[in-house]
Amino acid sequence: MAHGHAVKRYSGLMDWLTTVDHKKIGILYLIAGGFFFLVGGLEALLIRIQLWKPLNDFVSADTYNELLTMHGTTMIFLAAMPVIFALMNAIVPLQIGARDVAYPFVNAIGFWTFFAGAVLLNVSWFTGSAPDGGWTAYAPFSGSTFNGDHGFDYYVLGLQIAGIGTLVGGINFLVTIINMRAPGMTFMRMPMFTWSVFITSALILFAFPALTVGLAAMMFDRIFDANFFDPSGGGNTVLWEHIFWIFGHPEVYILILPAFGVISEVVSTFSRKRLFGYSSMVFATILIGFLGFMVWAHHMFTTGLGPVANGLFSIATMLIAVPTGIKIFNWLFTLWGGSITFTSANLFAVGFIPTFVMGGVTGVMLAAAPADFQYHDSYFVVAHFHYVIVGGLVLGLFSGLHYWWPKMFGRMLNEGLGKLTFWTFFIGFHLTFFVQHFLGLMGMPRRIWTYLDGLGFNEMNLISTIGAMLMGLGTIFFLLNIVITAFKPKTAANDPWEDGRTLEWTIPSPAPEYNFKQTPLVRGYDAFWKEKMEGHTEMTPAEPIGSIHMPSPSILPMIMAIGLFITGLGLMYSHGEWGKIAGIEAGYVVGGIGLIITFTCMIIRSLVDDHGFHIEPEELQDKGVKA
Repeated sequence: MAHGHAVKRYSGLMDWLTTVDHKKIGILYLIAGGFFFLVGGLEALLIRIQLWKPLNDFVSADTYNELLTMHGTTMIFLAAMPVIFALMNAIVPLQIGARDVAYPFVNAIGFWTFFAGAVLLNVSWFTGSAPDGGWTAYAPFSGSTFNGDHGFDYYVLGLQIAGIGTLVGGINFLVTIINMRAPGMTFMRMPMFTWSVFITSALILFAFPALTVGLAAMMFDRIFDANFFDPSGGGNTVLWEHIFWIFGHPEVYILILPAFGVISEVVSTFSRKRLFGYSSMVFATILIGFLGFMVWAHHMFTTGLGPVANGLFSIATMLIAVPTGIKIFNWLFTLWGGSITFTSANLFAVGFIPTFVMGGVTGVMLAAAPADFQYHDSYFVVAHFHYVIVGGLVLGLFSGLHYWWPKMFGRMLNEGLGKLTFWTFFIGFHLTFFVQHFLGLMGMPRRIWTYLDGLGFNEMNLISTIGAMLMGLGTIFFLLNIVITAFKPKTAANDPWEDGRTLEWTIPSPAPEYNFKQTPLVRGYDAFWKEKMEGHTEMTPAEPIGSIHMPSPSILPMIMAIGLFITGLGLMYSHGEWGKIAGIEAGYVVGGIGLIITFTCMIIRSLVDDHGFHIEPEELQDKGVKA
């Protein structure tokens, strides 16, 4: 090895626990997010089984509240976010021609802290007290007065730790996209998926601190007996709603913008056409990100903010429909006159468009403040929300996974099973949530445990439950597809769809450890397509072949996350449950030990120099990421 740096290499499980390679971290995010997606889906099925007939007693009222709370929290924070981060990690550095993200070590910290928080939150199921006050954790239900057990302690500390991971991930991708683009890759030449991740990362940077502050205040209320949200002590319950939705509404766009980016890539590739109105798509994305912060109080029309606030938030909410409409029309114009191939990925993308429009239309209906008094807290809101998040985000993620699977794993998913996944999931989705609009308009409240016979809810709830089971079947087909594909050899071509337009399709599948043997020179938007049109089969390099510097793997990120997990667990049980050690509450001692572990890792990282290692030119054979 030249440059005198020792090479650290691990194999097997140790390789995955210590990796700082963005592609492997993407796969870790995908495994974790996929697992929690199954957990959240199981919770949803139990909810639907409970509601399939009137006066059902499949689960108790308390268990139902826990299922409802954990389903929402798991799906948004522990399933959707990590799968988005999986695609961000796997694809964005490849799309901009970078060898890695800006901070590989921090990237690993991001994953492990998210995972530690997610595990901590789900430990609550096994301690007999899962959170049960709704995924929005409204005060005073989430305060110690009405919720004396540890359920919401798990919520507060689990999300706080997981949120650290998301926040550092967002910062990492902002820096990566600003600083690490290949020569010639100007901002207006970046692929739409990278643009959507860029805006999403900015939203994470500004939105997540609001959640952090809210959760910290709730933690002080619950663990240290403060009074932020306790009216009897001079606190204010509506304050929590403001803090939560100042985070919560941008969060909806943090979830949906990457899906918009995926759809833009997939529709363009399988229409064999440049994306229609690229620059208008970029500015629409920026505008959606900006307006996303202007509308949080539309969740609070019924709290008594007054006509002026309601009117302003109503108008701001309806304004968001404009840039979203621009995107919808641009996708349709991209498809128009294109040479369309209906692969599984494209089926999900095309199915996404009308489904998301329906979610958007009901959103504009909810934005009319006077009408919202009728819709609010009814199943109409549940239907709207799921049309946006499942009909939008989940269809977008399925599309992206089918599209980039060969690039991530070197194997093509089975197209027949992919189409079966699409049709069962898509039909099941519409069966589940379409009828819920009418249930809401007929007066069925949300978060309800059971309902009386004779109200006209029976048939539609039964249809909804059948649809949920079909969605479950679609998910099983997808898992089956993954298992069958895993036994195939890694034979995917560099550009398996043959119509790839962006840089990730110029390198082997799966991508080598170093991504690009030579940094590519970008000469226009759809950089690879431009080279193809000029008769080239690969990119023009921007540099000669030389040795490539790589970061060393490290176990420290995982140990830091374990330290935070121990801290959270200790703080929760600091009210005498574990007795005392040397006169100090045992919970505080355990929490302190956890912090010492985390800070020790930080000190080691700061003081011990690790220069990484170099891969020399003679070693640059196509080494794929092992998965």
